[in-house]
Amino acid sequence: MGERVRIRARLRRPAPAAVLLTAVAATVLTGCSGFLVPAGEGERSPTPSASAPGVHADTLPPPSAAPAPTVGVPAQGPDPSPTSTGECPASGAVVTMGEVQTAMMSRAVVLTLTNCGTKPYRVVGYPSVQALGEDGERLPVKVNPAGSMFGRDHGPKEVLLDPGLTVRSMLAWVSTKEGGELVMADALELAAAPDAGARVHPLEGHDIRYMDELNVTAWRAELPE
Repeated sequence: MGERVRIRARLRRPAPAAVLLTAVAATVLTGCSGFLVPAGEGERSPTPSASAPGVHADTLPPPSAAPAPTVGVPAQGPDPSPTSTGECPASGAVVTMGEVQTAMMSRAVVLTLTNCGTKPYRVVGYPSVQALGEDGERLPVKVNPAGSMFGRDHGPKEVLLDPGLTVRSMLAWVSTKEGGELVMADALELAAAPDAGARVHPLEGHDIRYMDELNVTAWRAELPE
């Protein structure tokens, strides 16, 4: 499945000087036609949608072995648990959608997964994204696990989030050579993974209601470039 990392809250006890020097060294070495991306834009994966088999997320107890060091990303705001769509769900993870970004007549939004629970939360793969119609019906908008002009998709990496920490993904609106009449959606149903419990985010007032296909990058601690 690939490299596993642990996203942890910062420890209060300072590390010895030698450990700090080693960590620093490792870090150093280490369109509606008219606004969608031009046809064929973005990386493509043979997987037809973000809800691919094997993509999952669930809560796990703290591992017995020492986790691999990594950089944690604190959730924004003083309290990560409440969200605009309600309190922390039973799954322990909530996905929120950021403001619409524009570039060269293209559109994208940042998706943020926050561990709003009390236990470490494991996530690997891609967000679950589904376009919904006026009555909540699912619309035939294809979701590709792929990058776009807003950033490359570097693929899945398993991470273990401590409570209050986050991972992010970039969701972009793209067009295809085969695209015909655009689909108009009233909302997006978003979840950390297909089996993690989804929430609905209305698209009222946005031109992003008009869709051909969507590209979404894998969950990562840092947004793709």
